[in-house]
Amino acid sequence: MNKKHIIIFSAAFIVLFLDQLTKFLVRKNFQLSESIPIIKNIFHLTYVTNTGSAFGLFKGINPFFILFSMIVIIAIFLYLKKITANEKLLQLAVGLLLGGTVGNLADRLIHGHVIDFIDFRVWPVFNIADSAVTISVVLLIILLWKK
Repeated sequence: MNKKHIIIFSAAFIVLFLDQLTKFLVRKNFQLSESIPIIKNIFHLTYVTNTGSAFGLFKGINPFFILFSMIVIIAIFLYLKKITANEKLLQLAVGLLLGGTVGNLADRLIHGHVIDFIDFRVWPVFNIADSAVTISVVLLIILLWKK
């Protein structure tokens, strides 16, 4: 394993670990649909499940999202050899995408849905994996646009 793989897989592992730990804590300490205000009317922890994609779109097609996640993971592994050692931000973006994709895929395979809990009240409820995927996609668009 070389340095670029260390950055990619470290980022993926950190995202996956934090994602699954927080989801475990939410499942153990909350009832489904329970919401606790951290900053009232601004930021809550709300336990919901989602069989769809981001923002609750396309609910009920979990098998499609399982397949899509597996394709993304395979594509990432195929793309690894094209990333150069000096492309640190690209390595981070790919690591975030890998960790976030695996985190939500694990939920779909184990629970049949994704566990969401970060609730800013003006945005659909999401999780750490969703955040990592979103950040990675924005970074990838910027980085690949510049190439």
